[in-house]
Amino acid sequence: MQGHLAIILHAHLPFVRHPQHEKFLEESWLFEAITESYLPLVQSFDGWSRDGMDWRLTLTLSPTLCAMLKDPLLQDRYNRHLNGLIELAEKEIHRTHWDRAHRELAWMYHHRFTRFRDTWRECGHDLVSALGRFQDEGRLEIITTAATHALLPLVNHGPSVRAQIMVAREHYRECFGRDPRGIWIPECAYADGIEAVLQEAGIRWFTVDTHGLLHAHPRPRYGVFAPLYLPNGVAAFGRDLESARQVWSRNEGYPGDSRYRDFYRDIGFDLDWDYVRPYVPSPDQRGFTGIKYHRITSWQGPKEAYDRNQALWLAAEHAQHFLDARVNQVRHLNGIMDRPPLLVCPYDAELFGHWWYEGPEFLNFFMRKAYYDQQVIKLTTPTEYLEGNPTQQVARPSASSWGEEGYYRVWLNEKNEWIYPHLQVAQERMTALANDFPAPNPLQLRALKQAARELLLAQSSDWPFILRTGTNPDYVRRRVKEHLLRFISLHEQLRALSIDEAWLSQVEAVDNLFDNLNFSHWAEGGRT
Repeated sequence: MQGHLAIILHAHLPFVRHPQHEKFLEESWLFEAITESYLPLVQSFDGWSRDGMDWRLTLTLSPTLCAMLKDPLLQDRYNRHLNGLIELAEKEIHRTHWDRAHRELAWMYHHRFTRFRDTWRECGHDLVSALGRFQDEGRLEIITTAATHALLPLVNHGPSVRAQIMVAREHYRECFGRDPRGIWIPECAYADGIEAVLQEAGIRWFTVDTHGLLHAHPRPRYGVFAPLYLPNGVAAFGRDLESARQVWSRNEGYPGDSRYRDFYRDIGFDLDWDYVRPYVPSPDQRGFTGIKYHRITSWQGPKEAYDRNQALWLAAEHAQHFLDARVNQVRHLNGIMDRPPLLVCPYDAELFGHWWYEGPEFLNFFMRKAYYDQQVIKLTTPTEYLEGNPTQQVARPSASSWGEEGYYRVWLNEKNEWIYPHLQVAQERMTALANDFPAPNPLQLRALKQAARELLLAQSSDWPFILRTGTNPDYVRRRVKEHLLRFISLHEQLRALSIDEAWLSQVEAVDNLFDNLNFSHWAEGGRT
């Protein structure tokens, strides 16, 4: 009996767009992800299809990420960023002329950046449409997540949970011309009742972390190696912990090997400030350029030079090890299960390339080895698995998330708890506005849609996460307060029947996502 393996990559970034600034530090989050993760994925997909592989992979594209990838302003800024990388690599080729190891790496970066520019141009600067073509070919399944990646159990407001899902579904339709069949619920955070909104949206399945499925009621007969149907018919897929540990774990996982490229050692910190200043994300402080010459070596102490060929050899070895482990896992499960076992391997897409530089090569090696070198495992997607195996146990997962302690603690703690009372008031006010303005005039409609956008952006799970980690807390606090204050102003203007159109236009120009947003999703009873 052949087992199945579903790799799910979750591509998501918070909405960061600042047209009022020529260059903005946090926009580099998007630019780095495009260069180091998304373009390498497109190149891998192209290669698999070109070579006739019948490959399968599932990819989440969050609505906020899609909005940024399709935004002309950000596309132009990324184009400028990529040209800057090529220019910097050319300078590095000359600067390292007498440093053979670094000069070879400088040439490597120049070659990669130039190829990325070619791929970027071939895509017409539109990665969303480029990825959609792989879905149209039947090899890639693209799924969605909540509109702004709100942690749904902590939203604690039925109409707002519904709006997060419905806005995401409608934006997905605009991007791909069809409805999503699956969803990555943000942070894999499940609580009773979420499945009712998913069913209403026509979504067939979602992901949960391992313990969310193992603690289901009744207990799952097949553990995480088969999905569960909830009583309303929506399916839940659980993460395979063993395959997750081999890739994710800092101590046990592949990315921590000392021979891989070090993420933190960058010429933006090492070289003369005047030399690197035009190429760092912010003109006022040092930062990452993307050119790094050292391998991990050790977590402490001096770093040794990065050997690209050795790292690629290692990625191939790790891909073979990962495949062998999955094959042995499936063989064992085949001996104790009466149906084809399924291994679900969900990862953040940015792990592959951004955090783990050799991750795209690892994935490429693995997919090719899985397709050509064995017959025990079939690559699949959750939707395809359900179509071939429609009879599954009915149970209800437990409340859960991934992250510290597995029950929302990362997103609700002493560092970020102040956000939620303000969100609760805004959510209730948004529903009252939707109820009280069933037939708004054109200006009121604009204000209602913008109020909904500001609320959605304030609900993002990225903000409490960053506050918890402390990586950029000042920016996050400012973002949350700005969105809530804009919402309050719009609410007051709508109630006073006096809307400042000039100010509204300014806000619309900054927070411009979801152009066709339907504010009625917040109404009691869910008008559409």
